[in-house]
Amino acid sequence: MVDPISAKIRFEDVSYAYGKDTVLRNIKLGIPSNHITVLFGPAGSGKSTLLRLINRLNDLADDTSLTGRVLLDDEDIYAAGTDVAALRRRVGMVFALPLPLPGTIRYNVLYGPTLGSIQKQADLDSLLVQSLQRAALWDEVKDRLDSPANRLSGGQQQRLCIARSLAQQPEVLLLDEPTSGLDPISTAKVEESLMELERECTIVIVPHSVQQGARLSDYAAFLLMGELVEQGPDKQLFTAPKDKRTEDYVTGRFG
Repeated sequence: MVDPISAKIRFEDVSYAYGKDTVLRNIKLGIPSNHITVLFGPAGSGKSTLLRLINRLNDLADDTSLTGRVLLDDEDIYAAGTDVAALRRRVGMVFALPLPLPGTIRYNVLYGPTLGSIQKQADLDSLLVQSLQRAALWDEVKDRLDSPANRLSGGQQQRLCIARSLAQQPEVLLLDEPTSGLDPISTAKVEESLMELERECTIVIVPHSVQQGARLSDYAAFLLMGELVEQGPDKQLFTAPKDKRTEDYVTGRFG
């Protein structure tokens, strides 16, 4: 278990339902700062729902209900009066399918900061370079920043989406199967960039596979049918799980 004092994010007895369909049940989970936390389990286990609760993307869904509390730095992000736009600047999100904005590579990275408080061109230029470097993309695109983003390969587009999130300077980065459509070389580059980024922000990822989860994990949580079965540090859940259901899943007996 993560020490509540050191947890960047905490779920306290969280249950969540779409209509009458309960998809999360009494989740108690702490996510440590500046580490990669892996949420894994079979399809329908509630992983993506749990991830989306952290930046309130599920607010867009109709007929939902939440009980319990989700805390970021000990503040309930579902409390009345929460500035959701400010929350989403603190908590970035990258999806399975890369979705670059229409326009250039430069425009994609700087779109958010330009709408925000950064207006000086020198500051924007510095942020552009920094964000692309942190996403391990700078060396590949530095000579074509004003080319259309949709001309990039799938793996480059995904790293561009990571750079776009990083340009907002988030405290937390959420990733929902970010390499599911990528080739092994692109997948490796995305994973390498994530392992570098954890020094600067808290990362929570739903991996594409058990193997990816094991490679990236500093901390992991296994979900099954909306319940948190087991959680633990390092590679423990992948190498020496305590619950037989976790063992059966990571060894391929089901899922």
